[in-house]
Amino acid sequence: MSLDSRELSYSLAINEALHQMMSKDERVFLIGQGVKSPWYVGNTARGLIERFGEERVIDTPVSENSVTGVAVGAAIAGMRPIVVHPRMDFMLYALDPIINEAANWHYMSGGASCVPVVFWGIINRGGEQAAQHSQALHSIFAHIPGLKVVMPATPYDAKGLMISAIEDDNPVVFIDDRWLYPLCEPVPSQVYRVPIGKGVVRREGKDVSVIAISYMVGEALNAASILSERYGIEIEVIDLRSIKPYDRELIRGCVKKSGRVILLDVGWTQGGFMSEVAAFIVEECFYSLRSPLRRLALPDVPAPASRKLEEVYYPRSSEVVDLVLRVIKDGA
Repeated sequence: MSLDSRELSYSLAINEALHQMMSKDERVFLIGQGVKSPWYVGNTARGLIERFGEERVIDTPVSENSVTGVAVGAAIAGMRPIVVHPRMDFMLYALDPIINEAANWHYMSGGASCVPVVFWGIINRGGEQAAQHSQALHSIFAHIPGLKVVMPATPYDAKGLMISAIEDDNPVVFIDDRWLYPLCEPVPSQVYRVPIGKGVVRREGKDVSVIAISYMVGEALNAASILSERYGIEIEVIDLRSIKPYDRELIRGCVKKSGRVILLDVGWTQGGFMSEVAAFIVEECFYSLRSPLRRLALPDVPAPASRKLEEVYYPRSSEVVDLVLRVIKDGA
């Protein structure tokens, strides 16, 4: 089937996925704090309440634990809820229903019951939002058996992975980043799916393999252009897209190809998701390495409230360029 594409922003790609899935399946509903308000969810929920009504687009009080518990219960009863947390930081209040209930339910029921729920967490970094409103907590969820975790970096994947998450019979944590909301690219108007657990090569290269997630994929691509133009260095950029499960075969191939690897995370370095990827590479691909693994992520301090400090705190493409040059030197 040919897909008709047109330019669509990341946020409106999510919006289109919600419209199409709620229209396609009456069991799908959206629940969470601020679904009526662009201040909370941007334009990702635009037009939903007008089209589907307040029974399927439920704006709730600030009650993360109970709202998430309601969604889990509804999923067990046969619905397909999407529960949105406009500040991922406050998903911490909902860890009990997410981890103790949703993640374990299928296993503890002996496979007799499923929990088809999407836990949608939005990362709100930058903008002087400080330590309690800027945290990327994806590695917590990637640690939990029974959960799937996706982190789309492009509008195309944002729509396709949201659709796959809604259709999945088990709980999926869908994590986006407000920094990506203005990003535009061609997105098919039809319903389509991006497979959970499959990464993609965003740019071919032979000198260094850069494995990234979320907004750091864009920074890696910017760095790749600079490195190619200024230094003649061609880096391969891998977008994992999913972090639970993640694409081990794709990682094996890129490590074997270049022998030099840089891992880009959007959370803190210590105990972060890319520590898991580093461990996998050392265990499974050690003899393909030509230089030590390198990671680039947030420093081990809370997010600052100062705009000037934010400029230093969040990794950007210039740091990726510097790290690639260092890795090339290490493996020379």
